[in-house]
Amino acid sequence: MSRLDYLIETLNKWAYEYYVLDNPSVEDREYDRLYDELKKLEEQTGEVRFDSPTRRVGGEPLKGFTRHKHIGRLYSLDKSVSFDELDAFFARVGKATDADEYTVEYKFDGLTMCLTYEDGAFVRATTRGNGVEGEDVTAQCLTIRSFPLRIDYRGTLEVQGEAVMRLSVLEEYNKTAKEQLKNARNAVAGAIRNLDPKVTAERKPEILFYNVNYMSEGSLETQTAHFEFLKKNGFKVFPFLRVCKGAEAVRAAIGEIEVGRRELDVLTDGAVIKLNDCAVREGLGYTDKFPRWAMAYKFEAEERETTVTNVVWQVGRTGKLTPLAIVEPVELAGATVKKATLNNFGDLTKKDVKIGSRVLIRRSNEVIPEILGAIGHTEVSEDIPKPEACPFCGSAVEEVGANLFCPNKYCRPRIIGKIEHFAQKDAMDIEGLSEMTAGQLHDTLGLKQCSELYSLTAEDLARLDGFKDKKITNLLNALQKSKTVSLDRFIFALGIDGVGKVAAKDLAKEYGSITALSSADKEGLVSLENIGEITAEAICGWFADADNAEEVNRLLSAGISPTLAAKAPADGVFAGQFVVLTGTLENYKRSEAGKLIEERGGECQSSVTAKTTLVIAGEAAGSKLDKAKKLGIKIIDEATFTEMLFNK
Repeated sequence: MSRLDYLIETLNKWAYEYYVLDNPSVEDREYDRLYDELKKLEEQTGEVRFDSPTRRVGGEPLKGFTRHKHIGRLYSLDKSVSFDELDAFFARVGKATDADEYTVEYKFDGLTMCLTYEDGAFVRATTRGNGVEGEDVTAQCLTIRSFPLRIDYRGTLEVQGEAVMRLSVLEEYNKTAKEQLKNARNAVAGAIRNLDPKVTAERKPEILFYNVNYMSEGSLETQTAHFEFLKKNGFKVFPFLRVCKGAEAVRAAIGEIEVGRRELDVLTDGAVIKLNDCAVREGLGYTDKFPRWAMAYKFEAEERETTVTNVVWQVGRTGKLTPLAIVEPVELAGATVKKATLNNFGDLTKKDVKIGSRVLIRRSNEVIPEILGAIGHTEVSEDIPKPEACPFCGSAVEEVGANLFCPNKYCRPRIIGKIEHFAQKDAMDIEGLSEMTAGQLHDTLGLKQCSELYSLTAEDLARLDGFKDKKITNLLNALQKSKTVSLDRFIFALGIDGVGKVAAKDLAKEYGSITALSSADKEGLVSLENIGEITAEAICGWFADADNAEEVNRLLSAGISPTLAAKAPADGVFAGQFVVLTGTLENYKRSEAGKLIEERGGECQSSVTAKTTLVIAGEAAGSKLDKAKKLGIKIIDEATFTEMLFNK
């Protein structure tokens, strides 16, 4: 071993002991002595290895962040704030599987990170972003010493963790900082998303890892295996992971966390509950936003008292009027709060909120706080009158239950909200059509309908502030590109009340065309899994409106061509088969194998039932294989599976 190799190996070992194990084996001065020697040797030789600790020094400020697409999507978690809500989660899982072994871990309040490795070497760090892509923050993360630059695993790997700033580090930082940092969460987010890596280094963030997001070779069967894999490869994990059998054990583990969190040096706001068995997870799958096999349990949000100074009314794309309270500034959960929401006029009345009232507000996550209720009035407190007219267009409001609505479809905020919804990424994906641009299109060009977007010309757009040749061309190209859209996204883009992305997919799959959907009856709609009676009524009412029907025709006439995803062939090799995958397949990830089966007409199941017709068994197949044998279900190995796939 060369001296260079020895220095790098030794320094990385000492850093691992110090930053990950919290158990240093040498004094700081000894580490510094070898580090200085390594730095001089690298300067002399011109050789800097990819895993050299000298790379962990902040470089020059960046000009900006680039976007990077994750290999595997990083989902957020659905949240519960009570044991009743958590029990509902257990009930949903219980309907789909008999598995009831969960893991419980701390939910840390920081910035979610995704780190990528190739052939054992660290290559990239990104923020979570929207879950599909995030910002490349490699230069910033290289200053963080709590993750390895080299690991034993070979192949492509993505690991997920939470960047945090210890409370003690924050306190120490603020002693000498020119600008005080208010809380650890904002401090670490500002550190990672700062263009100057030296700022990152100064704030001394660290990353606590909890998930393997993607691995090109091999698989991990359980959440506990995820933790063991991370520890084995030198990643820092928080030393709390409870394996719980059933709901009662989960509640007990949450109780441990709620008590223990008050003694931690890290900001935490809850617990994370996951099914332990990864095969069962894949069977349960995901909603549009969340995994169906995991849940975050959030502890009680922070509350503060303040005074309401005014109430203004907002109008959304559906016409609903929502009161927004202006309050005296107050510090809450690390932020200065100046506004707070109320659901509707009925909510305002129920909570006895008046101008001048002393109210209790609560802030959870990164949303505008809500008013919980009034706790006192003064002699000058004033009742808030029920609006009789829309504050934007002056139309007489309509009252439906506790809600007030502006009936004018052409009210400015309704039009802008409608266009913004239509253009969003998950709908028509018209890049460059922001809320501000929607406002300009309405105010300058008089645009009132989404269909009018497709008749815009370069001359029209040139009249808008800030629109030059390149921006004009980009928007026109985006509009043209949006004409080819999947049916489910087109349905979602229409903005039918209650129809989210998941419901839109169900509707597209069931009805196959916008024409068929427009003729759907309530009974047929309610029979679908994600469509309730209220949403069914909203769908029927929307298409029954002559203006809406005409708008759909205009959109189709403009060249929009909603397409349905290709159906699996009825004569596919797995047509009519209900298939269970178990064990480890050498040449396929379970998700990949499942997709191949479905593309060929089959339907994948998470567990063996009387309905199962075929089991594909890989290495180390366990209880599912045993059950299949008892039920007399056909069983094949990976080689036979491959032959069936490719008709060999």
